[in-house]
Amino acid sequence: MPTLIHNIGTLQTPLGSFPHAGAAQGENRKYHNAAVLCDGGIIKAVYENGALPEVGADTQTIDAQGRLVTPGLIDAHTHLVFGGWRQNEIPLKLKGAGYLDILRAGGGILSTVRATRKASEEELFEKSRAFLDELMAQGVTTAELKSGYGLDKETELKQLRVIKRLNEAHPMDAVATYLGAHAIPEEYRGKSGEYIDFIISDMLPEIKRQGLAEFCDVFLETGVFGVEESRRLLTAAREMGFGLKIHADEIDELGGSQLAGELGAVSAEHLIATGERGMEALARGGVIAVLLPCTSLYLNKSFARARDMIAHGIPVAVATDFNPGSCPSLNIGLCMTMAYLKYRMTPEEILSAVTINAACAMNRAQSIGTIEPGKQADMVIWNAEDMAMLCYRMGSNLAGTVIKNGAIVKNNI
Repeated sequence: MPTLIHNIGTLQTPLGSFPHAGAAQGENRKYHNAAVLCDGGIIKAVYENGALPEVGADTQTIDAQGRLVTPGLIDAHTHLVFGGWRQNEIPLKLKGAGYLDILRAGGGILSTVRATRKASEEELFEKSRAFLDELMAQGVTTAELKSGYGLDKETELKQLRVIKRLNEAHPMDAVATYLGAHAIPEEYRGKSGEYIDFIISDMLPEIKRQGLAEFCDVFLETGVFGVEESRRLLTAAREMGFGLKIHADEIDELGGSQLAGELGAVSAEHLIATGERGMEALARGGVIAVLLPCTSLYLNKSFARARDMIAHGIPVAVATDFNPGSCPSLNIGLCMTMAYLKYRMTPEEILSAVTINAACAMNRAQSIGTIEPGKQADMVIWNAEDMAMLCYRMGSNLAGTVIKNGAIVKNNI
């Protein structure tokens, strides 16, 4: 059924199917008194200055009531398929224990690994579906979902099957990343190289055979995996046809951003500790910097140098990093406010960060991330007049009507 969204006060969107870097990060097209015609889940035309197409009686009409409309938001970094929770770590953090201290004590990721191994596939599916519902209610129409809480063959495949089922059953699009190299499992303690061998020989071929993930990620960090182990894993993954991602420079700058640039990774993520050499490598490699401000907030860490990255010509995306340990929040609006206040990004730069650049971080820029003819009809009608209000209203959900493939999937008005 054709759909016409009309009476749009301001329609604001980046344009194009490429990463927006440097000055282009802040380039948005603004249509006033606008309308959008969709059919078959695809945008057919965009109108402005009160112009409207002739439509038939079978056309569904949606009155935006003079509100702001943007592309559907895209969360380019989540870990939302997991068992258990980790609220019991808060007292340890209040006493000064750091992320790596908790991990070395058998907590952190490893405690979630134990809970995820125990959980059934159905339990994980239902829990994760509720998380997607929460994201969608905030205007998110596509999200990247990582595995990495199994660290064994059975559980990692279970997580990835859940992501595949979510993509099929939920209105949102769920893009799968295999993150088996998220930590060193207890059964491989002191044998990280052997664990990488296991991933390369056993896990990656099976995941590729079953078509369960598009990307391969690795946590390159002190106490986890080093540069050479990460290079060996990602090189093998690339040869098997996986896109590459790297958790880099979250705590220490060990060369993760430089490796991302060297290998031409699609994205490098966190980047809190990234310095000049890392930024230069990311820029040369055309890597998307996926920044996670609410993780810095929750861990009481410094914030990534977003302004310097933009000045280096690195396209910046902003995402939630939702996970049970270092960022138990799905509030993408709060991430946008933190990008505004802590990264000193403009509302226009932030919109590019949570739409087109996030789409590029998932190789989806040809189909989502902007409001243009030929792209999926993924849009949000906001209970706001402009992007500045979305970035200003800290922690508030201003999503009014969420539209996915031309159909209303959530109406908060």
